[in-house]
Amino acid sequence: MTAAERLPSWSPFEQLREGRDIVRQEAEALADIAKRLDATFCSAVDMIAGCTGSVIVCGMGKAGLIGQKVAATLSSTGTRSHFLHPAEAVHGDLGCLHSEDVMLAFSNSGETEELVQILPALDRLGVRVIAVTSTDRNTLAEHAAVTIRYGQVQEACPWGLAPSTSTTAMLAIGDALALVVSRINGFTPQQFAVFHPAGSLGRRLKSVAEIMRPLDQLRVSPQTATVREVFTGMALPGRRSGASILVDEQGRLQGLFTDSDLARLLERRQDQLFDRPISEVMTRSPLCAKSDDTFEQVVDLLSERKISELPVVDDADRPVGMIDITDVIGWLPTSQDRQVGT
Repeated sequence: MTAAERLPSWSPFEQLREGRDIVRQEAEALADIAKRLDATFCSAVDMIAGCTGSVIVCGMGKAGLIGQKVAATLSSTGTRSHFLHPAEAVHGDLGCLHSEDVMLAFSNSGETEELVQILPALDRLGVRVIAVTSTDRNTLAEHAAVTIRYGQVQEACPWGLAPSTSTTAMLAIGDALALVVSRINGFTPQQFAVFHPAGSLGRRLKSVAEIMRPLDQLRVSPQTATVREVFTGMALPGRRSGASILVDEQGRLQGLFTDSDLARLLERRQDQLFDRPISEVMTRSPLCAKSDDTFEQVVDLLSERKISELPVVDDADRPVGMIDITDVIGWLPTSQDRQVGT
């Protein structure tokens, strides 16, 4: 008999029931942990937010894998962070530590041998420890400056052996620490974009300044010029924008005149307006963007208002560039990006 033949035959109904029970069990444990978070969580947040060195995340086995993810979340949300493997630490990697660092240590039992082994060295180096563990009565908790205790949880494994509910608890607490600290430190989407330059996420968070057409590639004319003067006197090489920017004597944006506006004059046989000031037919006070707006904000505005060109202005309402719909299309995520979720 093969191994597959010895396995019990589970119907789809039984598989779903078991899967839902596991997810429900872990969710209920998280709900209970959320209620029991107390002042120790705030103390840990303050330690991380005030850290002038790096947050060194440490854990062994499954807790170490959780620690790696938490270190990555801290780094991507503005907190300098690294993962230190405890087994490697006792073979020289402790040299990366500095007294200004804070260690965030994950261990369900608080007695993980490799982790306990480095605690005396942390004391000598002056590295303060935040412990995330099940109780506050273990070796790790005794050495920690702050202990976040999530309590004794029942592992979702049917034999209560495989780390599951406990690692879910560690991950949730790690995420909570990282995200609360990021909010306290005033971390912004623009800063997030600096750490995520690639893929569709990076595109969404790019600033308008990175994707706009600069002023030297645009038709910028005084609003007193005629339509004919604007189109015959401002021919530009390279990419052609479908709009002209009109400014006053101080260089402030007053209006926009697009190819569609020109087409309407031709359709209505209003050729006589070609030699009138363009201010008479331009769109006054057009919608604008700022150079620090994000690509995502611009896409939403172009889609919502169904427009093709968006002037970019500075704080004095002077034009500095233009967002053209053809440029936006070039920056949209590819189907491959959407498939891999980058």
